[in-house]
Amino acid sequence: MMTSHVSDLIKIPQGLWSGLRELGFTAQDIARQAQLPLSTIEEPAGVTTAQYFAIWQAYSDLIGDVSQGIIKLSTAFDTAHYPPSVLATYHARDYRDALNRMAMYKQLCPPENLQITEEGESCQIELNWDSVKQSGPAMLVGITLATLLELGRRGTGQPIHAKLVEFSHPMGDVESLEAYFGCRIRVGAECNRMTLYRRDLDLPFVTYNEELLEILTPALDRALDEHQGNKSIIQTVKWILKRSLAGGRSDMLSVARDLGMSERTLQRRLTEEKTSFKQLLTQVRHEQALSYLADSMLDIKEVAFLIGYEDQNSFYRAFRLWEGTTPSAWRSQHRGLAR
Repeated sequence: MMTSHVSDLIKIPQGLWSGLRELGFTAQDIARQAQLPLSTIEEPAGVTTAQYFAIWQAYSDLIGDVSQGIIKLSTAFDTAHYPPSVLATYHARDYRDALNRMAMYKQLCPPENLQITEEGESCQIELNWDSVKQSGPAMLVGITLATLLELGRRGTGQPIHAKLVEFSHPMGDVESLEAYFGCRIRVGAECNRMTLYRRDLDLPFVTYNEELLEILTPALDRALDEHQGNKSIIQTVKWILKRSLAGGRSDMLSVARDLGMSERTLQRRLTEEKTSFKQLLTQVRHEQALSYLADSMLDIKEVAFLIGYEDQNSFYRAFRLWEGTTPSAWRSQHRGLAR
């Protein structure tokens, strides 16, 4: 689960102004409505969280209906105008890879962050806020979730539908939003969250561009390293592995590609940290196995698959080495302790 940190100022992508112009709104219109100087909202260094929220509320007020504002801007935004952090997600291998990159690179664009959880047949993406007590404006919440769905639709070329979308705010014309997201919309919920069909995450991107990713990823990762205060390579590798085990991409080459480095470089960096890729893979499988076994809804065979074992017997052998007992016996003991 990825959580982001806050920087002082939020940079607004130029593509936002281009998208708003297509809908008939100028930067001057937004500045006037938000009661902010034009020079402030066009400042390259960025705006404060309060100013950022005011800009989104201004767009909402000008367009009049939250749902229409979400649908129109989400579909009008030209992908070419996205900043590199978002552009990279459109050239990912598949929808899962794109979403994981989006969650990771969102850290470079506060104040919102994404938490992605895959479980059973669903994938939940929850939108949270950093260092601000209140949630962002309804328009910003809706646009953020719609952009993630739009990412899947544009990347795969398929008319992907969500399974459920939940908003804590009133969202205007809910029927229009249901038609756009292709699912039921729940308002007045405890959180802002979109649930996708997990199978859709495996859909390949027709926009996949390995060469472009090789150019963009290292620069983005360096920026992310600076932003996170040089987060440990061990934490990063484990984070990637946890999200790729069930997809069968738990080999060193795949992880190195996600990190924008060669296998040799990854191996060297892990050696410097006195560990190896094999050790980290084992640790992640062990940790995830215990986490999944604690969920009584998952059967043992499913747990084995989720941590990357196609053969259930291989999982049993590995688990005996880790815990000295079988997965089912551990689950029984765990339940007894929980009670």
